[in-house]
Amino acid sequence: MPKSNLTPYENTPRDVVVTAIDYADGELFDAHTHQRGQFAYASRGVITVFTDSGNWVVPPQRAIWVPGRVLHSMQMRGPVTMLNTYIRPQAARHLGLPQQCEVLDVSPLLRHLLEKAVEIPARYALNGRDGYLMGLLQHEIAQMPVLPLCAPLPGEPRLAQACQRFLAAPSLEIDIDTMAAHAGMSRRTFTRQFREHIGISYLQWRQQACLLAAVVRLGNGESVTRAAVELGYSSPSAFATVFKQVLGEVPSRYFLNRKV
Repeated sequence: MPKSNLTPYENTPRDVVVTAIDYADGELFDAHTHQRGQFAYASRGVITVFTDSGNWVVPPQRAIWVPGRVLHSMQMRGPVTMLNTYIRPQAARHLGLPQQCEVLDVSPLLRHLLEKAVEIPARYALNGRDGYLMGLLQHEIAQMPVLPLCAPLPGEPRLAQACQRFLAAPSLEIDIDTMAAHAGMSRRTFTRQFREHIGISYLQWRQQACLLAAVVRLGNGESVTRAAVELGYSSPSAFATVFKQVLGEVPSRYFLNRKV
């Protein structure tokens, strides 16, 4: 898709504009930026987002906030319907929206607001129903809780290369010694620098990265058993326990269609 289509309504004299687009499985948008912040809601399908500082996974019925001018790429995992809310930087600052990418939950109210907002013209009347709805939409976005669906990437080149290698084929069976060898470091140096650059241990990061991979698989209909086995969990029940600890629900409930 041409880059011009990636940044719609940049000059529209409204704080917020909402669009809805269907994407094919595997569709990829190479690294790009928007002047406006982007709240990308996956009405269906799974979205993966990549930046120099980390990878994010957006399950169905959740969203990601990408601040304005943050260089990022996006890939669709399965057919995706995306409702995009583009918010001007000054409005995003006023709302207190994050200054970094974050995956966010989406309340039933916010889903309904988004579905109504796509029907509103870009140059809506500010003093009327459309303007008030868009105002409420912005404030509801700002209230959404953050979901732990990010695998941060280190700035240190050797660690970053090892982490990207892991993310290409994630597994709990990839131990510290293997990662240290991939980074060309001793075990002790690797563990020390990993925590210094990312802020968590490698084992914590590995669990987080495997969870992201599981969300992509489950979001596209793969069974819990297959995902658990291929990602190196000792059993499906062990995987479900970790999933619930991090995301608050077992996989079967988490991926229920939550529309009401």
